[in-house]
Amino acid sequence: VQLQASGGGLVQAGGSLRLSCAASGRTFSNYVVGWFRQAPGKEREFVGAITWSGSGTYYADSVKGRFTISRDNTKNTMYLQMNSLKPEDTAVYYCALARAWGRRNPDEYDYWGQGTLVTVSS
Repeated sequence: VQLQASGGGLVQAGGSLRLSCAASGRTFSNYVVGWFRQAPGKEREFVGAITWSGSGTYYADSVKGRFTISRDNTKNTMYLQMNSLKPEDTAVYYCALARAWGRRNPDEYDYWGQGTLVTVSS
């Protein structure tokens, strides 16, 4: 299983970015795809997740209403659309796969991609 996150970069506060997570190597129809982030000196935290079918999503309170997760099954790719970005959103963002719905703990995710850095300037 391989996950490839991309799309990070430098953006001003109030701006937007879209991250992508491309999956390959097996069938993912039974997995939940989660997004996490880790700021310097902080623990990895849950951002949001989506079922592989796209039938459901859930988010951390800190990003609810600003971030949206979607998917394109034809491309085996998930997206994290980030709007109204704030400096505190600066972090390395990761995508990961879990077997069960509702998981927010990084330890409950089985596969991880490399991260992509998002920097929000004030």
